[in-house]
Amino acid sequence: MRIKLLGASAGGGFPQWNCACPNCSGARDERKSGGSRRRFQERTQSQLAVSADDRAWFLLNASPDLRFQIESFSELHPKSQAGGTRHTPIAAVVLTNADLDHVLGLLLMRESQPIHIYATASVRKILTEDNTMYRMLDQKHGQVKWTDILPGQSFELVSVQGERSGLHCLPLSIDSKYPIYVSPQALPRLDPQEAVLGLVIREGEGSRQKQFAHLPGIRELDENWRKRISECDLVFCDGTFWEDDELKKASGAARTSREMGHIPMSGPAGSIEVLSRLKRPRKVFTHINNTNPVLDETGEEHAAVLKAGIEVGKDGMEFKL
Repeated sequence: MRIKLLGASAGGGFPQWNCACPNCSGARDERKSGGSRRRFQERTQSQLAVSADDRAWFLLNASPDLRFQIESFSELHPKSQAGGTRHTPIAAVVLTNADLDHVLGLLLMRESQPIHIYATASVRKILTEDNTMYRMLDQKHGQVKWTDILPGQSFELVSVQGERSGLHCLPLSIDSKYPIYVSPQALPRLDPQEAVLGLVIREGEGSRQKQFAHLPGIRELDENWRKRISECDLVFCDGTFWEDDELKKASGAARTSREMGHIPMSGPAGSIEVLSRLKRPRKVFTHINNTNPVLDETGEEHAAVLKAGIEVGKDGMEFKL
């Protein structure tokens, strides 16, 4: 199983277009200076791709930066076909929620290319019934295939052509909050357990098979998730904020990290404290917000993460299980 971290930033990317925080300003200054040594590595928005055979690739979510990410990874480039020039190695997309930074990339895949999308029924309804733009994915009959998934029920990843991958996905409910763009009128018909998912991906059905967890947004790493992660070989964990009140300090925002559905890295019961106790999995922070001081590779926060045995995710990192 091969996994590519195509993007490691939270929504907005790094640097963020309208932000002049020390991180974003520092990244821009380094870009202008053109020096070889850098404190900051720029990042696109959170995106993973996984394959069992280097031929069919499955996307976990669909980043707004997806076009650039596809062009940056040659395995996702189209190949010339006997029947024409249109082709993609992307076999399907699995959505963890309806957040814009996880679904906007679907609109970049509208060029009459058949596409298979896995999502909970509630997320599918938000996109197909409440947002007319997503009808662009279904301009001709059979262009898009939606498969409803249920928390707690494992399924095999299958391409839009019906080809089996041998990769099995277990979606698990993480949170009950839907994005703020979802209208109050729509909420009563949505299942709270289908709002936000964490994914465990494994190759094959045996208990000794390699597996990894993808948690781009999680409020708490409770006992159930600690046990689940300890059984994995690799975990991509929510690294959005360093502190619970980080956005309040940076921009005066009212909501805390946990109120937004993201466990902070630091502090009691923070992700560093929890993950550092787990010996088995390789641990990588992803979905890192532009304000997070861990992005400064010369800073004490970055050093603290590495000392705890956790990696700070960067675009282009590759993993093999």
